[in-house]
Amino acid sequence: MQHFRRWGRMCAAVAMLKFAVAAHAVDGAAMELGAGDEDSLRGGLAVQWDWPRELLGLGSWFLGGYWEVSASFWDGDEGRSGNGTLAEIGVAPVFRIQPRAPIGAITPYLEGGIGLHLFSETEFGDRDFDIPFSFGDHLGAGLRFGPRGEVDVGYRFQHLSNASIGDSNPGINFHLLRLGYHF
Repeated sequence: MQHFRRWGRMCAAVAMLKFAVAAHAVDGAAMELGAGDEDSLRGGLAVQWDWPRELLGLGSWFLGGYWEVSASFWDGDEGRSGNGTLAEIGVAPVFRIQPRAPIGAITPYLEGGIGLHLFSETEFGDRDFDIPFSFGDHLGAGLRFGPRGEVDVGYRFQHLSNASIGDSNPGINFHLLRLGYHF
């Protein structure tokens, strides 16, 4: 029964996310797929809202960013906990350094972010996260291209952990490939 309550809360959160997305113009969307510690796989979707202005000018480059809301599904070995799957939603500000104008036909970028994540389960494989809440930080790099720079292909290294708020803090790392589209 507890499992169904957790999934119910997760579905309610995703439904709220859907209505929030419809209420505000979305600037971009992305799909991601990757692998994590102990042969775990992760796939997900994200939407983003660009910040209206630059934070810092760096000559021909600038620091800007966007808000990202994501939902993903993890699949791995059931381990001693018996939970081989987990659903997760997150929200994060993402800071991005990129050139003001494309370099040839591409716009390279570096990015980093830290946000809040909610899990459907507190255990995954042999990991006991202790609480269904985590911080997620990532570093990434990628390229935007296309006539308007609308296609975004990137890589992220992401670490999730509860920062020792819970009794245990095993954390987990993922290597993610992303394909995005900027509207």
